[in-house]
Amino acid sequence: MVRSTPVFGDPKTDFVFQRIFGSEDHQTALLGFLNDILQLDDAHRITSVALLPPEQRPKVSELKYSIVDVRCVDAAGTTYVVEMQVLNVEAFEKRVVYNVAKAYTNQLGVGFAYPELDDVVGISICDFELWPRGDAAPVPMLSRWRMQEQHSVVVGLPHLQFVFLELPKYEGGHDPETLVDKWAYFFREAGNLLAIPEALRHPPVLDALEGARTARFSREEWDAYIAAGMAIQNERGALALAERQGKLEGNLEARRDTLHRLLVRAGIALTEGDRARVQACTDAAALDRWIDNVFGAKSAAEVLS
Repeated sequence: MVRSTPVFGDPKTDFVFQRIFGSEDHQTALLGFLNDILQLDDAHRITSVALLPPEQRPKVSELKYSIVDVRCVDAAGTTYVVEMQVLNVEAFEKRVVYNVAKAYTNQLGVGFAYPELDDVVGISICDFELWPRGDAAPVPMLSRWRMQEQHSVVVGLPHLQFVFLELPKYEGGHDPETLVDKWAYFFREAGNLLAIPEALRHPPVLDALEGARTARFSREEWDAYIAAGMAIQNERGALALAERQGKLEGNLEARRDTLHRLLVRAGIALTEGDRARVQACTDAAALDRWIDNVFGAKSAAEVLS
């Protein structure tokens, strides 16, 4: 059965995310998103931003489609690094801190002084739970992080700020009420919508949906969108395979360790060749058989039979 073309592209993909938030055509969406996610009041709302040139993709080629960011600066000089992260890769938090810190230090060009450095805010939209809900001190779907003094809990050094929106923690159902919930619902469900629900008729979200509307894609853009989605699926598969292989190797190593411990207790010595054979074995059943053979065996040959 041939699937019909979706009404809206998935904003979690590289192509659609950049089309919406990295385009001068959808400033309403970008400004609205920043103001709503940062929960700024009327006196502090961002009224204009200038997009900054995108930085190079991460050097790890397998992850080049799972990390997407847009950078902009407002009239007050504050830089915003907005990124979509679809995969929970190793050391993700460190990479977020690095990106924000790099954006901060990159302001210090030739002839500039420290007082001229402006604040940087990193906003990460995560399609996974960065801080699982089962933790003792649960972190909400939208969390904001700044430095604070550990004893007095006084917040200070506000120059670097971090904001995380963890999409799996969304609990607003199909009728989101708060502005934050509307954006979370947009990122989670836009690619599945057949029409615009009343709950998403918030002007910035409407502008974002227009940017994601597939009827406006050219043939080349549609091909780029499909390719971006396939690349993400490939990355998910590669990481899942690596995880399974890691677990398998961990289980095999545990069996090898058990075998060596039992051999020591039984007073049975292995030759270098025997040790190499045990280390090279990737058959869990064979390792289990050798472990059982230790009991009652008098020699390595009996164990490894």
